[in-house]
Amino acid sequence: MSRVVAGTAGGMTLANVPGTATRPTTDRVKEALFSRLESYDVIHDAVVLDLFAGSGALGAECASRGAARVELVELAEKAAAVCRRNAEMINSVLRRAVVQVHRTGAEGFLGRLQEGRHYNLVLIDPPYPLAEDKLAEILALLEPFLAEGAVVVVERSSRSPEPRWPAGLECFSGRKYGETQLWFAEPV
Repeated sequence: MSRVVAGTAGGMTLANVPGTATRPTTDRVKEALFSRLESYDVIHDAVVLDLFAGSGALGAECASRGAARVELVELAEKAAAVCRRNAEMINSVLRRAVVQVHRTGAEGFLGRLQEGRHYNLVLIDPPYPLAEDKLAEILALLEPFLAEGAVVVVERSSRSPEPRWPAGLECFSGRKYGETQLWFAEPV
């Protein structure tokens, strides 16, 4: 079982997606990720986008730590249902509707966004087999919707190459945690 590590809902147990189709972020990686994000001061009052949300655990963690709005984007039906269940639980604890779930693909979601919509923090944790070209396309679609000072985090296999960042995004850090690699980027 996954749990919320810190914040208002710290300790809350989250539902997991049954089966092996999703790969949950390990507690070690989640703690390291949120330690870094808190040091960048990008969570509190942030508008957060979690692409390939899986169970929605990373978005729930952001909501618990003070994000103003969290949007979970997940295409797989079973995973989206778990996202909805976890969103209901976290929203109930927070006593307001912070977390919203969109059952759609990342490209489709980004392609339908309205001009003027901006995110402070974007978490991208696609399936490891996702082609590098597809990830590059998603990053390019995302770029116009990043707020000034935004942080983009891409979680990949430690065997995957660094993502191909579009011209408007610059990688400022990469860290390995066992089989997982986290890449951090910001708008230039």
